[in-house]
Amino acid sequence: MTKLFEPFKLGDIKLKNRVVMAPLTRNRSPNAIPGPHAVEYYRQRAGAGLLITEGTAITHQGQGYADVPGLYKAEAIEAWKKVTDAVHKAGGHIFTQIWHVGRVSHTSLQPNGDAPVAPSAVTAKSKTYVINADGSGGFVETSEPRALTLEEIKTTVQDYAHAAKAAIEAGFDGVEIHGANGYLIGQFLKSGANKRIDEYGGPIENRARFLVEVVEAVVAAVGGARTGLRLSPVTPANDISDDDPQALYDYVAKAIAAHPLAYVHVIEGATGGDRDFTQGPKPFDYAAFKNAYRQAGGKAAWMVNNGYTRDLAIDAVDSDRADLVAFGKLYIANPDLAERLEKNAPLNTPDQQTFYGGGAKGYIDYPSLNESNAA
Repeated sequence: MTKLFEPFKLGDIKLKNRVVMAPLTRNRSPNAIPGPHAVEYYRQRAGAGLLITEGTAITHQGQGYADVPGLYKAEAIEAWKKVTDAVHKAGGHIFTQIWHVGRVSHTSLQPNGDAPVAPSAVTAKSKTYVINADGSGGFVETSEPRALTLEEIKTTVQDYAHAAKAAIEAGFDGVEIHGANGYLIGQFLKSGANKRIDEYGGPIENRARFLVEVVEAVVAAVGGARTGLRLSPVTPANDISDDDPQALYDYVAKAIAAHPLAYVHVIEGATGGDRDFTQGPKPFDYAAFKNAYRQAGGKAAWMVNNGYTRDLAIDAVDSDRADLVAFGKLYIANPDLAERLEKNAPLNTPDQQTFYGGGAKGYIDYPSLNESNAA
């Protein structure tokens, strides 16, 4: 019996297995408020050891895509309560991913049509998702950002803490700080996006300062046992890059080890793409990254992600390379993925045309294994 399907203690909660549903942006929350379909969507997937919601904006300024949920409105908190209640009644556990996109946004998504914010006024050569005047959705180039002031950086750190408290109020078991995929925290971390010359730019320890301050603030707000952190050392997602990812993330590993966390969630390679993607002078050594964290005293569970198959996941946990394995696209089409993986059953194929936006189709209508067998 592989450890992948055995229970696991994560912070203060006992997971039924080590299979995790990764955050998945679905663009089905108009006005930043999750709707009734979201309740069913997450309830269907409660067989995972842990569910992590789609990226959820900490403020209106943190929004970067149309119809993604937030945690900054009372109505959104009330809507999320229905989701968390449904998941808990189904025997599941759920964290929400707290998110500020930084420069990966568009003026039409920002308060008063303002420019997005970032560490530096460097436009991402990327696209974001907006809703057109006729109601259709589509991808557009990101807008030019402006650099955050020092005072605004301090305020944004506290915005993460406020969002974490709102998440607990909404019934979530914890929060995952989104430090991956080229969004605001990653923009501070990486040399390609951070051109500041103050205490938040330049040397690695300065570029990592924002991340460390966010971790400190969130842990102080809700506790380390309720706090996870997602990182992506080498992904090029959203036009992000660094001159020396190994040196950067070995420093990050030691810096975050000083703070109690429930888990560290690592995207290996290019997000949603090549697991062996390389950025910088040499291939990234994920084992060295984990060892740096452990040697510095870090005790959080180690979660891995990106392109994992059943066999890869089993090997990762049985070899102790990871404690938990997160699956993304497979969870879109397979609400009972953990059961299917345990039984080595056939998998539904995701319909990419319904990934972003829309209604029930491609969201809550994928059959479970029992439904497929009965058909």
